[in-house]
Amino acid sequence: MSGRAIYVSIRIVAPMERVWRLTQDPALHERWDVRFSRIIPTEPLAGGGTRFAYERRLPGCTITGNGTTIGERARPDGTRTSVLRFDSDSRLSPLGTGRGYWRYRPDGDDVVFTTGYDYSPQWGRALDLIVRPLMGWATAWSFDRLRIWAETGIPPERWPLWSVLRFWRSQRPRAARCERRPANRRVMEDAPTTLHSLVHP
Repeated sequence: MSGRAIYVSIRIVAPMERVWRLTQDPALHERWDVRFSRIIPTEPLAGGGTRFAYERRLPGCTITGNGTTIGERARPDGTRTSVLRFDSDSRLSPLGTGRGYWRYRPDGDDVVFTTGYDYSPQWGRALDLIVRPLMGWATAWSFDRLRIWAETGIPPERWPLWSVLRFWRSQRPRAARCERRPANRRVMEDAPTTLHSLVHP
């Protein structure tokens, strides 16, 4: 991995169960997360969790990959977590092998939804200087798109990617609403322990 993990966090004024459902159901997840076009569960894992395939459709091509994931819905501290590992052997993918997590922290009636992830750059470290900031921005923009859906019920399809150009619409999704600098640099060191035992795709 690169050692420069991506970190994004956002406060969502919505019930925990709603945020959990919108993020854990693959059919709902792919609607708000611009990084994916399709997420297809393929088989359950022996120790719990799921194996899945994913696609990202681009003009003239489709990037494909595989992953594994498992979630923790009830933890002693009241938080919830979800971890994943992913890989793509597609030469079109700038991301190779990777790992990451989601953390759901209740704060009063709100949920602080946080991710940390890292990957091996498949196009080389020089091009990753461009790709990694773009991935961080896409993650943050998607998180705010999720926030709008969870808080207002406005479906994410109302905000296609090109809506970033609608600068006169103050309610549009904005990556700037997310926190992207962790309190410390231990983004992956702070990952849930379930990530360590999760099988590779």
